[in-house]
Amino acid sequence: MSLKNVRLEVMEFLEKDVASLMEKYLMPIEKIWQPTDFLPNSEKDTFFEEIKEIQELAKELPYDFWVVLVGDMITEEALPTYESWLMDVEGVNQVGEGGNSWSKWVKHWTAEENRHGDVLNKYLYLSGRVNMKEIEKTTQYLIADGFDIGTDRDPYKNFVYTSFQELATYISHNRVAKIAKKTGNKRLAKMCQIISGDEMRHHNAYSEFVERIFKVDPSQMMMAFHYMMKQKITMPAHFLRESGGQISSAFEEFSNTAQRIGVYTSTDYVDILQKLIDRWQIDKITNLTDEAEKARDYLMKLPSRMYRLAERIKVPENSFEFKWVAPAVRK
Repeated sequence: MSLKNVRLEVMEFLEKDVASLMEKYLMPIEKIWQPTDFLPNSEKDTFFEEIKEIQELAKELPYDFWVVLVGDMITEEALPTYESWLMDVEGVNQVGEGGNSWSKWVKHWTAEENRHGDVLNKYLYLSGRVNMKEIEKTTQYLIADGFDIGTDRDPYKNFVYTSFQELATYISHNRVAKIAKKTGNKRLAKMCQIISGDEMRHHNAYSEFVERIFKVDPSQMMMAFHYMMKQKITMPAHFLRESGGQISSAFEEFSNTAQRIGVYTSTDYVDILQKLIDRWQIDKITNLTDEAEKARDYLMKLPSRMYRLAERIKVPENSFEFKWVAPAVRK
């Protein structure tokens, strides 16, 4: 049987548990938070006063912070790309009434994620500290360009990717929340904190998918994990670009900014890898082929090697001048 057919068989076998996993990791729409819970209510007389308060508190936040918040928001707004990618994964079938359980998972997960970009977008618009037209152009470019995360249609590789990426976004939003809180911006802090909570739930879900695959197809799951970490995780915002029409160094500069203020660093990347190795108990997996044993050895040694490399990375001290941020903030 081909690897593709084996993966499809495993996805069909695990599908019976997806409904219960949705109940465990996703929240009912009527109970989960919505963007309006954290934004001024336009139906109330206090609407403009609240906007003024947002803009006054926003003045306390530095330039690099705005770059990171904008980059995080644009990444969340590129959600159509992520959904279309996951809908094409082997075993995910949206044909028929509602599709199979895997496609229902993708749609409900997307619906939860969609709120993140919505609330951050509206906050940025009200803050008066950013150039929304430039942000909108970058968002449209990112969706129009699309991206290749190197997983093909392989569910094993895709679930490694999402397990990693959801934890990375948890870290980023959580730290942005802490910076906002230190400046007294409680509204923004709560907003980013609750987003990070969603990301952690989603990380736990995708990590459990991988755990379940390890139990039924350990060797090929190990090979998929090895493949993804050897080629390195491509971040969703890798092809960020500002207006101008060409792929630029925007992602690199955004990453430098995030590292400079400690929101997401090269050390965090390695920490996530180690957390996944520990969570999936890679050292205890049994019944591996010789090739998978070699893959396991590679993975077990990888964090220490990557920590040494992370220590050597030098982050530029000077900030790149993004069009996203208002001129008054760039000064």
